[in-house]
Amino acid sequence: MGLSATCQAAAAFRDRLTLTPPRIAAMAAGLEEVAALPDPLARTLADWTRPNGLRIRRVAAPIGVVGMIYESRPNVGADAAGICLKSGNAVILRGGSDSFASATAINAALHEGLMEAGLPPACVQMAPGTDRAFVADMLAAADWIDLLIPRGGRGLVARVQAEARVPVLAHADGLCHTYVHAAADPDMARRVLANAKMRRTGICGATETLLIDAAAAPALLPLLVADLAALGCTFRADRRACAIVPGLPQATAADFDTEWLDSVLSIAVVDGLADALAHIERHGSAHTDAIITEDAAAAAAFLAGVDSAVTMWNASTQFCDGGEFGFGAEIGIATGRIHARGPVGPEQLTCFRYQVVGAGQVR
Repeated sequence: MGLSATCQAAAAFRDRLTLTPPRIAAMAAGLEEVAALPDPLARTLADWTRPNGLRIRRVAAPIGVVGMIYESRPNVGADAAGICLKSGNAVILRGGSDSFASATAINAALHEGLMEAGLPPACVQMAPGTDRAFVADMLAAADWIDLLIPRGGRGLVARVQAEARVPVLAHADGLCHTYVHAAADPDMARRVLANAKMRRTGICGATETLLIDAAAAPALLPLLVADLAALGCTFRADRRACAIVPGLPQATAADFDTEWLDSVLSIAVVDGLADALAHIERHGSAHTDAIITEDAAAAAAFLAGVDSAVTMWNASTQFCDGGEFGFGAEIGIATGRIHARGPVGPEQLTCFRYQVVGAGQVR
């Protein structure tokens, strides 16, 4: 890795660790929004009566104890605690060593609030230190933890999935695409892509790859590149994009499988919707993918054809966020196909059970 790339990575890492007054205020606001949400446990999911008179109700229920293993973002502890409490779950937090001091301060504030509310502080617990053995203990704690949620880089998620003896709700990389269709409004495409890539480059909802239709690329791609370059973005482009904008760095095959989490954008020119769908299927991570177009039929085909947790039409991929979805906050973005997909808020941290009411029936 060159010096410039190293500096960029360090800056992105610092951004993930940084707590500023606005970010602290946003954490508090997120907890208040979670608190104001409807009770996710006060739900009857289904209710029916059998021919023999038995009434069966499927009702929401908490999962139990959630183990949260995360890396550098200190706000994750606050979000996870609020969401777990709202859904009737307890949580054990194990954050990264780089954010341990921040996480400790946040946890102390949460305990103060729990005591003021008359709730046991043990509802929210935190690893007492940064010893990695604690993670191994969590992975093996099938008698004590009901669900593990890893939130961090590929290595962390892969380790948890490989070693856990506890069910895991995980996410893959945030290798998100924005596809600029031939019928895209150019001004909208420029505005949305700039936000999707550069608003915050280190989050999992940031666009990492631009796909642009060959029909639109000659006129629009130079403008998109100029906009992003002015914001500090660098590029990795395929052969066709390099032919349209001379001087763009040539992409390697691996670049289109890379979650940059930085001010780097991969660019590929595609031959229409089918080619874009094939590219996303081949290189995507089932996180969030967006299309920019004024063609409703093309948008409908994209929304139905991309098998990601979240698909978007004419919107920045950075809207893949629990707060933006109205969940107050999120405990992560689930990209699997079991239990929950997309932003995981209080409702997604419930399961269900059955209540059966009879009048003396026997079988």
